[in-house]
Amino acid sequence: MSKRGRLRCRTLLSLLSCTLLSAIPAAAWAKERMLWVLRDLPPLTIFEGSSKGQGVVDQLLPLLIEQMPEYDHSIIRVNRARGNQMLQEHRLTCDPTLLWTPERAQYVHFSQPSLGVLSSGLVVRKQDQPLLAPYVNNEEVDLRTLLAGTPLKLGVVAERSYSPPVDALLKTLPTETLSRHYGNDAVSNLLEMQKRQRLQLLLGYWPEARYLIQQQGWQTSDYRFYPIQGVARYQFIHVGCADTPLGREAIGHINQLLTSLRRDTLPNLYAQWLDPNLRERYLQDSQQFFPDSP
Repeated sequence: MSKRGRLRCRTLLSLLSCTLLSAIPAAAWAKERMLWVLRDLPPLTIFEGSSKGQGVVDQLLPLLIEQMPEYDHSIIRVNRARGNQMLQEHRLTCDPTLLWTPERAQYVHFSQPSLGVLSSGLVVRKQDQPLLAPYVNNEEVDLRTLLAGTPLKLGVVAERSYSPPVDALLKTLPTETLSRHYGNDAVSNLLEMQKRQRLQLLLGYWPEARYLIQQQGWQTSDYRFYPIQGVARYQFIHVGCADTPLGREAIGHINQLLTSLRRDTLPNLYAQWLDPNLRERYLQDSQQFFPDSP
């Protein structure tokens, strides 16, 4: 073949290659975008202060992202209400800090449990402890009877889950009993309201409240935490993705990654944030959280 003929062949092949490539949809070349929604939730996620980025999930998320290179990962900060809304928008949206609830299960596909955490309870200032005394047994508070028998105000984060039993109780309470907060700094603001005596009771998680109290420069010894009667000592968080084919596929991969992380890594990261007198028991108990893990 002449030199001119070879050049013509090369030109034709080049044109043919370009035609074939242009026929492939652009989506085939782009990675699926995975949107991670996070809220400020010490000690799981910490957005500000000297411990910024050192929370349990702050350290978990890069481990997941590194081992899921098939996705284009983006992280967005939201409050709880907005996070719930985004999980219902049928995009590939995931939240690594979710409690399972029947309501969320209607639109979220959950991973296997990733971490056992201390359950929610009442955070009370020491000066208000006498108000609770008739309703406390074995250092646990009968929350239903307390709220039915007193005019005390209970602060809660709007659309947050505190475990299915506690969530069910909250739904039965009169609106005037609750002080709901929707903001990004909801727990900090509720603690401020409690300090100003605008509410007496705060429903929350002690490691989170303890961290935020310290960040304000207040004394944790001025506060007392009461577990709630009838609520298990521990509850479990999950990674949850929008319940779509892409979300279910992503959770399948995430489950594989969590198997070793939830046994060997995450309990130690969480224990660092507990009261020293709680750490040893937690680490012992955590060995029984997932007995079937290899």
